[in-house]
Amino acid sequence: MIAEIGHFALALALALALAQAVLPLLGAQRGEARLIAAAGPLAAGHLLAVAAAFAALLWAFVTNDTSVINVVQNSHSAKPLLYKLSGAWGNHEGSMVLWVLILALCGGAVAGFGRDLPGVLRARVLGVLGLVAVGFLAFILATSNPFGRVWPPPPDGQGLNPILQDPGLAFHPPLLYLGYVGYAVTFAFAVAALIEGRVDAAWGRWVRPWALAAWAFLTLGIALGSWWAYYELGWGGWWFWDPVENASLLPWLAGTALLHSAIVVEKREALKVWTVLLALLAFGFSLLGTFLVRSGVLNSVHAFANDPERGVFILGLLVFYLGGGLALFAWRAPAMAPAGLFAPLSREGGLVLNNLLLCSMAAVVLTGTLWPMFADLLLGQKISVGPPFFNTAILPLAVPLVLAMAAGPLLPWKRAQLWPVLQRLWWAALLAALAAAACLALAGARIGPALGFAAAAWLIGGALADVLDRIALFRRPAAAWSRARGLPRAAWGAAIAHAGLGVSILGMAGMGLATDRLAGLQPGESVALAGYEWRLDRVEDAVGSNWSARRATVTVTRNGATVAVLAPERRFFPVARMTTTEAAIHTTWLVDLYAVLGEEQEGAAVLRLHHNPLAPWIWLGAAIMALGGGLSLSDRRMRVAAPAAKRRAVPA
Repeated sequence: MIAEIGHFALALALALALAQAVLPLLGAQRGEARLIAAAGPLAAGHLLAVAAAFAALLWAFVTNDTSVINVVQNSHSAKPLLYKLSGAWGNHEGSMVLWVLILALCGGAVAGFGRDLPGVLRARVLGVLGLVAVGFLAFILATSNPFGRVWPPPPDGQGLNPILQDPGLAFHPPLLYLGYVGYAVTFAFAVAALIEGRVDAAWGRWVRPWALAAWAFLTLGIALGSWWAYYELGWGGWWFWDPVENASLLPWLAGTALLHSAIVVEKREALKVWTVLLALLAFGFSLLGTFLVRSGVLNSVHAFANDPERGVFILGLLVFYLGGGLALFAWRAPAMAPAGLFAPLSREGGLVLNNLLLCSMAAVVLTGTLWPMFADLLLGQKISVGPPFFNTAILPLAVPLVLAMAAGPLLPWKRAQLWPVLQRLWWAALLAALAAAACLALAGARIGPALGFAAAAWLIGGALADVLDRIALFRRPAAAWSRARGLPRAAWGAAIAHAGLGVSILGMAGMGLATDRLAGLQPGESVALAGYEWRLDRVEDAVGSNWSARRATVTVTRNGATVAVLAPERRFFPVARMTTTEAAIHTTWLVDLYAVLGEEQEGAAVLRLHHNPLAPWIWLGAAIMALGGGLSLSDRRMRVAAPAAKRRAVPA
């Protein structure tokens, strides 16, 4: 009965979303106050209906209702409760319900927190969000019903994919979807502005909090997925340029550009057309990621489904929403003339450079990700585009981007001079040179890591220089503390986010110095790696809640002293009949000692050992970036509209 209630709730949500899509837009067009006022209650009703459906799905998984085919295919009574819950969204059908739930939450947030918005704009934004929800609810009901029954019910389920039975993967999809779907709000603001034919400073301030929230959640989601791949897949790396990884990076790049470009709209009423286009593209890239994961056109460990029919349906939604938005953009954009003028060397010019470089990176990632598919379809050629291409193509764009990130916040608006900015950054440049020199002295002629350390030091120093310049520490030291306390949270947040990227780059540069070794060891034998002795003590059997394992005990010593005892495993899940690797990691935050157990051969255990300097800093930096975004979001100025321009007094 609960499953039928959930199915009915989805159908009710579709009806309410359709009403939310039609009535507010019609009311805004005709100026009918009652239809405009209906937008908020319809969004709330839509949210309640989707929440009821999601609660019904969670109940089916928690109670192991094997009459629901989705539970049979993705759960088992022996699973821990956390993985029963995450199993609800660890599959295609359930993840789509989570997708529409977050979309409904976004609509509810606009209805609840957007009360200061003009009524017509709010109605149009909610109407566009309702229109997006209609497409995806129809997709779920037509092709991906999560409440389908099976008869007779089997005695138990088949279990969740073992590599998804991990705390990181329990929280990775919700965070990632909060970022993906969050860009639906900026998309709706862009479409609403195009319908109205007006983009101004107030619109820039209204759209920025939603762009910032989506960016922060997407940053956390990508970082959590990277961390999961690092410790769960046992390969010792943090990014592989996998097509589905790239699909999550595309909206992040476009969203980062959108976040900076909206600042120019708010402050100077310039880049209006470009900002609207970025708002459309950020959500378009999110839809593209949804298509790639579920269509079967790409093979990836991250893929949810391999169903061409579902892929065609999502491709149709992508064409409808993005194509419709771009068609409206082509019609309305010529009327949006920029109001603010600025010199190339200015704060605005720095943000334009930021946008160009970020969008160029997105173009490289998009081309490298999709070209193998088009080459196979059009030319019949099987080609692969891997890390060498992406690393070589991205690096020339990343270097000027990092250089501009430190200097840009110190540039004044409208017109600037370069020399005063460089004078305030001399010590950051010195810090970068010292970091590169230290890397070359300690690690040898490793140009890539040396550049990475220099870039990290430059970014962190630039973020600190921005804060010190704002509080006038060296010009007016007596008032510096009071100025620091009065500094807006958005300014602190921007500096912290830039420094967080520097911390991540520091971790990436450290991983450029990583070393590894493959060894077959008998118990009692040892091998040397990176100044440590790695000794295999024993290999034994172990049993978990729903798995059995072979577990190795590896003692790591340095100069005769024990540093760590590692226990890598190879787990076998009998329900899924699948074997996974469980890496053992000892971290000091300066280095990760990382061991993976392979197949045993003739009584010897095959171990893959890694020495990864500064690896945790990659994800620590991402968390700092998201923290900076959250701090900026808490700034009161993010929650109020831009003030109206004052009328100039006319003399009598």
